[in-house]
Formats: sequence, structure tokens, C-alpha cells
Amino acid sequence: MKRTWTIIGVGDVPGSFKWYQALFGLPVTLPAHNFFGQILDSDGTVLLCLHEWGAHEHPSLMSPDHATPGNGLLLFFRVDDFDMALQRARVLVTRLEEEPHVNPNTQTKEFSLRDPDGYYVTISALSAA
Repeated sequence: MKRTWTIIGVGDVPGSFKWYQALFGLPVTLPAHNFFGQILDSDGTVLLCLHEWGAHEHPSLMSPDHATPGNGLLLFFRVDDFDMALQRARVLVTRLEEEPHVNPNTQTKEFSLRDPDGYYVTISALSAA
């Protein structure tokens, strides 16, 4: 088995940690550190890692000033509670980047929003619309 751990640079790990937990309807917990945290699904699968900008010597995580955060990156999550995720998302942001629609390629409902650091996040229904 192989797994990808997507790690994004963020300005406030505890704040982003709380935001993603709210988006996914996860229980509120604290990140392992103020500079790093893993958003975990209920079965322990890592959904996303949050790393404070400049906390270590990782070349691509030194500073958001070297490139626009999220440039070339789309965080795409498939969820089994699409309607609830949409309700939670509307509480977290003032506007969605894309309103709910059916993606003609996947035949699933999806919507998009920006996280606190400006990353583009798409939420897609796990099953067809």
C-alpha cells in the first residue's frame, strides 16, 4: 500500500488545523506542534499536513513570499457527506469560489473554496450525483 502525504505551508498551523477540522466535520483536536499538524480521517488516514512557513529548512516551505501559496496546487477531497460539507463550508467562508455543480467528467457534485492561506480547495461527492 502507498499513501501520499500532502504538506502545505500555512501561516497559522493551529488556526488552519481548526479550519480544516471544521470543514471536514472532524472532532476538534490540537495539532502535534504549533509548527506542524496532520488532519486525520476517523480511520487515522492522513488527509493533509499543515507546516508553518519557515519552521524548518525545507526549500519549498521557507516563505509564501517566493510564490503565491497554492499556485499550481489544487487540494481535491472526496467526501461521503457532501451536503453537510457544503453547509460547513458556507459557515467558514463569505463566498465559494465555485458554487455546487455536477462535474461533467466525474458525474459527481462538487464546489470549491479558498482556505485561510488562499489555497484552492475542491470538495467532491464520493458517489455520482
